[in-house]
Amino acid sequence: MKLVVVSAGLSVPSSTRLLGDRLAAAASAGGGVEVQVVELRDLAVEIAHNLTTGFPGPALGAALSAVAGADGLIVVTPVFSASYSGLFKSFFDVLDRDALTGKPVLIAATGGSARHSLVLEHAMRPLFAYLRAVVVPTAVYAASEDWGAEGLAERIGRAAGELVGLMGGGGPSVSVPGPSAPVTAVQVGDFEVVPFAEQLAALRSA
Repeated sequence: MKLVVVSAGLSVPSSTRLLGDRLAAAASAGGGVEVQVVELRDLAVEIAHNLTTGFPGPALGAALSAVAGADGLIVVTPVFSASYSGLFKSFFDVLDRDALTGKPVLIAATGGSARHSLVLEHAMRPLFAYLRAVVVPTAVYAASEDWGAEGLAERIGRAAGELVGLMGGGGPSVSVPGPSAPVTAVQVGDFEVVPFAEQLAALRSA
């Protein structure tokens, strides 16, 4: 089975890409799943050209073909202005309108605050329902404070298991990535603070 991860993260390291990687690792833990990652940041110029000319460049064309040919998708976006990013939406605007019909899709998002978690239900789920995809019941949102906290790994495992089941890969039992590597805290007044970029880098290496 072929699983494609569409990541709209912009920074390096990117919490959006990290969440996509964690979801893909959980979904492919049982074997038999080939994972391909599509980084929309690298396709931004070709996406803009496609919107104005109607024709994809070679890299964008390959990404669109990969998405259309996948058995399942994991789509992850950062939250901008209480919704998915413009780059994320533009990619699916240039995708063939029938490419996602009946395709299992796991939706996920990242943001700086848990207050934006409803983006999954009021923006992303309606978008993929409109595209006639089969949206996985469990969606995954990760705020800055969720990384390394209890609960995120369980949500990742549950959502990945549902996706694999819809892709025809059997039951929902999948492995969850292990604990992250240690990070170094800095003293700020009376508090110890771990810089977010350092925490992301440690999680990425775990």
